[in-house]
Amino acid sequence: MIYRHFTKTILAAVLSLTLFLTGCGGSLLLESGSDAAEGVSGNSEAEESVSIEDTGNEDNEGTSSEEDALPEAGGQEDSSGSEAGPENSDPVPEESEEEKEIPVIAPESFTVREDMEITFDPSWTYGEFSVINSGTAKLYYSHAAAPKDITVCINAGHGTQGGSNVKTQCHPDGTPKVTGGTTAAGETRAVAVSTGMDFADGTPERAGNLALALIVKDKLLEDGYNVLMIRETDDVQLDNIARTLIANEYADCHIAIHYDSTSSDKGAYFMSVPNVSSYRAMEPVASHWEEHDRLGHSIIEGLRSAGAKVMGEGSIEMDLTQTSYSTVPSIDLEVGDKTSDRSEETLNTLADGIVAGVNIFFKQKPAAGGEPSPADSTESSPAEG
Repeated sequence: MIYRHFTKTILAAVLSLTLFLTGCGGSLLLESGSDAAEGVSGNSEAEESVSIEDTGNEDNEGTSSEEDALPEAGGQEDSSGSEAGPENSDPVPEESEEEKEIPVIAPESFTVREDMEITFDPSWTYGEFSVINSGTAKLYYSHAAAPKDITVCINAGHGTQGGSNVKTQCHPDGTPKVTGGTTAAGETRAVAVSTGMDFADGTPERAGNLALALIVKDKLLEDGYNVLMIRETDDVQLDNIARTLIANEYADCHIAIHYDSTSSDKGAYFMSVPNVSSYRAMEPVASHWEEHDRLGHSIIEGLRSAGAKVMGEGSIEMDLTQTSYSTVPSIDLEVGDKTSDRSEETLNTLADGIVAGVNIFFKQKPAAGGEPSPADSTESSPAEG
């Protein structure tokens, strides 16, 4: 018994000294009685429970050596005074290229928006005046590096089958037209959408309007503008009122593209708001006619800067269904007539000029007093509406 007690005491002292030298706190619990002594002498198995607080790795056998407790050569201490890990620490395996997830970081202000189909809503203001409105327009969002968050409606004139067989009200208040055109002055109802003329080579105007409109669309998108396209095919079932109201709801300005029916290659011009007091006093014309004309003059300025041919001062007064119902800056732009050149080069020049004009319009402020530029002339060939 004395031998066993002495052996147990020596073993406990050695283990306590070892734990102290390694800098680790712990406790060693040995089973009392004959089982513990027999475990030391090899006659039976001893059961040990060791609790160790350590800043390094745990020893697999429940003990630590003085060598393990020594800091790694050249090791550094962190700001809290703890030592760097031991030399034999297992390195953290690096992820393979396939396993790594590379985050995609986009500017907070940039959100990719999906292009969308636009349908007519009869509950819109003046919606009850449209008679052909089952078709759809399409809104394209610019993905340019510097989007402008401005939407331009491009309306390729004509292109509605059956549009000339029905009529719509010329003005929201029912008053008669104050100028001629496809519909004579004094009339209160106009064809919903006229068929347009044919070019000298037999091409229908609707096709020429669309060819230019598609080029303008691409250039506007590249320049950062969103584009609302009223039609991109030969036919869309949207009358002039429906087209105008869609632009009112979804665009910041509305440009209808046409060619004149004359044969003199007169050049481009826009149809300005007639200088007739009763017409300019009618809503929504009263609230918007100055912006209509400012848009028109901006587009003409842009066309000139691009080298496009412009007729005179660039405008003719005309009472149109489009501007009679517009609540955003809106013009009918005649880019030439039935004998004008429609080569790719000319179409690109016209498109560049239109984009330049849009840039001018959205960067300039209205003139002091809001007075419009005087119209060039009241003489014109028949026009839509």
